[in-house]
Amino acid sequence: MRFYNSGSYVLASWLFLRLLGLIYLAAFVSLAVQIRGLVGANGILPVADLLRLQTEGRSRRWWRVPTLCWFSSSDRALVLQCWGGAILAVALTIGIAPRVALPLLWALYLSLLAACWLFLGYQWDILLLETGFLSIFLAPAGLWPKWPGAQAPSHLILWLMWWLLFRLMFSSGMVKLRSRDPTWRNFTALCHHYQTQPLPTPLAWHVSQLPPRFHKASAALMFGIELLAPFLLWGPPSARRTAAALFILLMVLIQVTGNYCFFNLLGIALSLLLLDDAVLGPVFDKLVPTWNNERWVALPHPAQRDGSVAGAGGTPALLWGLALIIFALSVPRLLLLFRLDIIWPRMVEFVLEYLEPFHFVNSYGLFAVMTTERPEIIVEGSDDGLTWRAYEFRWKPGDVKRAPKFVAPHQPRLDWQMWFAALGYYQNNPWFTRLLRRLLEGSPTVLALLRNNPFEARPPRFLRAVICDYRFTNRTERQTTGAWWKSERRGLYCPILDRG
Repeated sequence: MRFYNSGSYVLASWLFLRLLGLIYLAAFVSLAVQIRGLVGANGILPVADLLRLQTEGRSRRWWRVPTLCWFSSSDRALVLQCWGGAILAVALTIGIAPRVALPLLWALYLSLLAACWLFLGYQWDILLLETGFLSIFLAPAGLWPKWPGAQAPSHLILWLMWWLLFRLMFSSGMVKLRSRDPTWRNFTALCHHYQTQPLPTPLAWHVSQLPPRFHKASAALMFGIELLAPFLLWGPPSARRTAAALFILLMVLIQVTGNYCFFNLLGIALSLLLLDDAVLGPVFDKLVPTWNNERWVALPHPAQRDGSVAGAGGTPALLWGLALIIFALSVPRLLLLFRLDIIWPRMVEFVLEYLEPFHFVNSYGLFAVMTTERPEIIVEGSDDGLTWRAYEFRWKPGDVKRAPKFVAPHQPRLDWQMWFAALGYYQNNPWFTRLLRRLLEGSPTVLALLRNNPFEARPPRFLRAVICDYRFTNRTERQTTGAWWKSERRGLYCPILDRG
């Protein structure tokens, strides 16, 4: 019988890096198929227009907007960055040169985020950057390191990963309490969530039909996981295993009821780092019986047996310096959750602002205020101003008889932005007017983002955006009408546009 050390995380690190490679792959491929319509030359918000707004000196511009698009912002250059990232992600997934692949993956995703700031400003995007940066120091050396690895990961880097997971989960709970939102306070938020979230799944419709007491119990469970379970990270290995199980359970439940890109997969990947070799070793034995042919035993690296933090990823001095900087920069962000009026040294504030474009450290927390209604923007075109035909988006609700779909880990960025636009006013969303202009021009790259084009011969003369209230049907209504949604028109979202 093999012995697996409960203080070693070699298998978890190996598994984490492979899963991170798959997440990067999903992120880059998802963006590759839509980036031309979003920020290409004939897209909604061309990158070239963003770069022209940067009037500072060359070095300052690079620092404020760290993107390779300064060399070229052509459609070909944008697509090349996406597919280049996808190739590197495949290399990371199969274990080729991880110490080379990870820095390049981080740099490419940062470049795309800086260029597509409106469409890539989501919390999972910055979480991927922060996770990807720390993972550089977790990677083993070599062109093709042996699996599962002969060198244990640095305990200090593992601690930073746990600290990131702690901040992610704890912040997610605290922002809901801090917002003083009444639906979170009385545990009724999830009565609304399943139908008002950006892109529900088919299962969300079924869960929304459950009685209020189920949703209240679910909210209580969620708060317990987000606010209490994170503190288990600082306990013994058995406590971390419990935290991992709870976090993974929450992520799976979110994944099956809502389309949140690769967010839940990334949360699961981080949670796997809480599982030591004593847990994963027997699993590997059963799933891959031949993996241990070389008599690998999950013991700490010799450099770590004397208490050193060295391991895969760097020297003790480098890792201690990194840990101190990350911790010092993240504490002020975390304490903001408690509404503490703390005056930080100017140096801390300066460094936070100076490093902001690189997203080394970020703030997290989704759905601080629960939306209780679901407004939807329906874009319609007309040739005569009398007969209007609707443009259907690929994933967001439109046709009431079209069922919600599973789309994650792909994120349809335009569909997501439409959800946010519907919650506000068109004056606060100038990109939306740009979208309508592109539709009036008949831009092929923008039209490719939609499900259908009702004006294939030529663009319409008029465009309008109608705001409607959408709600899930109940079981009786769905059986009678076949509809998943009920829709009620409010009025115009913005003035009618004339191609003139």
